[in-house]
Amino acid sequence: MSEVFDGYERQYNELSASLSRKCTSAIVLEGDEKEAKLTEIKDGLEDGDALIRKMDLEARSLQPTSKGMLLAKLREYKSDLNNLKSDVKRISTARSARDELMEIGMTETSSATVDQRGRLLMSTDRINQSSERIMESRRTILETEEIGVSILEDLHQQRQSLLNAHSTLHGVDDNISKSKKILVTMTKRLSRNKWTLGSIISALALAILLVLYFKLIH
Repeated sequence: MSEVFDGYERQYNELSASLSRKCTSAIVLEGDEKEAKLTEIKDGLEDGDALIRKMDLEARSLQPTSKGMLLAKLREYKSDLNNLKSDVKRISTARSARDELMEIGMTETSSATVDQRGRLLMSTDRINQSSERIMESRRTILETEEIGVSILEDLHQQRQSLLNAHSTLHGVDDNISKSKKILVTMTKRLSRNKWTLGSIISALALAILLVLYFKLIH
């Protein structure tokens, strides 16, 4: 495991808990107080994104045995952060819809109807659904990106293995060439020694014949 990742993880968990409390408190606020609270929450979400990126970089720098576990935890933190962002959007959208309804009520009190309010609420629901679909698509893209990065890392490792194997084979070829040269040299030496030995034997045989010849004569 990584102490650096653990440090980022603790910071994120504390930040996530704080943002959840702020979202809960923002629901009951109105006007400028809610606007200030939402701004504070959005700043915290940016800090959360920064921590997620740091954890992602740290996890990818580790060995595969540790990296897989940390990336799985990281996906949970990304999902948690996306949920917080969705909560903030719902709170902001609810505030905007309520403000628009109040404006309609003040400027067109006599002409405001239940149907108009219904259409406005339907529009708000469609906006919320679109936001959720966008967030889901973003999560899918991030997961696809992680898979692509893992595949590239595996291919890089396989390439390194092939290069190492090629270097090993090249070394074996060099050793075979050296061994072949040594065997050729030894064969030549054996051939020369054979001719030398044959000459010595022939000389000894001739000397023996000469000795026998002279003994027989005398």
